[in-house]
Amino acid sequence: MSSLLISSAYAQTAAGGPGAGGTEMLLQFAPMVLILVVFYFLMIRPQQKRAKEHRALLAAVRRGDTVVTNAGIIGKVAKVQEGEILLEVAEGVRIRILKSTVAEVRTKGQPVADDEKSA
Repeated sequence: MSSLLISSAYAQTAAGGPGAGGTEMLLQFAPMVLILVVFYFLMIRPQQKRAKEHRALLAAVRRGDTVVTNAGIIGKVAKVQEGEILLEVAEGVRIRILKSTVAEVRTKGQPVADDEKSA
């Protein structure tokens, strides 16, 4: 007779009400949603902001600017093309770099006149 009481006790605790399943499921996913929201504000949003600032920096690079590349090369911009920059790293030494490899603009220079230097 005691086994009959035990099995009915399991049946009562395991079943729950018809509306209890939805609330439990919502409470189960709440920490996951909270983690995603925190992850968005701490990781994704700042990264998007930095990428937007870098795109604006690249769009503003002009001839005569002193720039630093991701590799640490410092030089003066001699010519800006579609996706490349001609960078003068020493007197008469120019290298072509990808525009996306510019890490920062050190000084904004005045554009060099066309008749002073040929680019």
